[in-house]
Amino acid sequence: MSIKDVKILHIDSNHPLLWEQLEEAGFHNEADFTSSKSEIEAKIHNYNGIIIRSRFKIDREFIDKATNLKFIARVGAGLESIDCDYAKAKNIQLIAAPEGNRNAVGEHALGMLLSLMNKLNRADKLVREGKWIREGNRGYELEGKTVGIIGYGNMGKSFAKKLRGFDVEVLCYDILPDVGDENAKQASLQELQQKADVLSLHIPWTPETDKMINTNFINAFAKPFWFINTSRGKNVVTDDLVTALQSGKIIGAGLDVLEYEKLSFENLFLSSRAQSRELPIAFEYLLQSENVLLTPHIAGWTFESHQKLAQIIVDKIKKLFEQ
Repeated sequence: MSIKDVKILHIDSNHPLLWEQLEEAGFHNEADFTSSKSEIEAKIHNYNGIIIRSRFKIDREFIDKATNLKFIARVGAGLESIDCDYAKAKNIQLIAAPEGNRNAVGEHALGMLLSLMNKLNRADKLVREGKWIREGNRGYELEGKTVGIIGYGNMGKSFAKKLRGFDVEVLCYDILPDVGDENAKQASLQELQQKADVLSLHIPWTPETDKMINTNFINAFAKPFWFINTSRGKNVVTDDLVTALQSGKIIGAGLDVLEYEKLSFENLFLSSRAQSRELPIAFEYLLQSENVLLTPHIAGWTFESHQKLAQIIVDKIKKLFEQ
């Protein structure tokens, strides 16, 4: 298929270079940022490609109506909003860009960890309240600790690379063999749980990882530990996380993602109830806890990654039609 014959539908806004470079290459771009899923389904047969972030799920029903679709490109790392197996069965190419925000995620995870260990968020809040408390804000050093990374792909490797300047042992656990490198030694889950002082999650959300971090998993750690999650909120049972924070099994938690997020990641599912304060008890605890650091799914959301993600998607789409 010639590039000039390829019609691409953009259903989410992205960095302008994505549109501009595809247009310069000869692709025909159209945008629809407002129509409902059913309205997009009614016209998707007119397009050869679709570019998404996470506005809605690309399921079997959608794919069945996309009779001329050659590719689905997600401007991000994960593909959980797409029925990947069904798309592949229909010979639809799947394109993602985990390389585009891996550096941002690695830096964010490190920032969260250092802030928690040094109680920066708590100390800042108290000073702003006029409370000059030094002993109550005594922190911990990262030097000499063991950092465990679960999921050693783009994001896990980036975080491990950021730790090279610290005198730490880094262990990684992954379902794939032989992924360890000069920045992290691959270990069994049991070894990681025996040694880790810090646990950082860098895994997708799949049936295998859903609710993976639960009470049994947490209690298998030999030592109390700091917990960082920049992967997906539904990998963690929040009630069990809070129980571990209350008992001291988890010393502090840096959470860029929450179990309560909508699939689009743009809102919490409970946002419509927020005014009445009908919040889950566990979430209320997270909001009030001084040893919890919360950010709104922005670990990979930097100005630099915004551009990198778009550029990678452009390059991969062009390569697909140059073959």
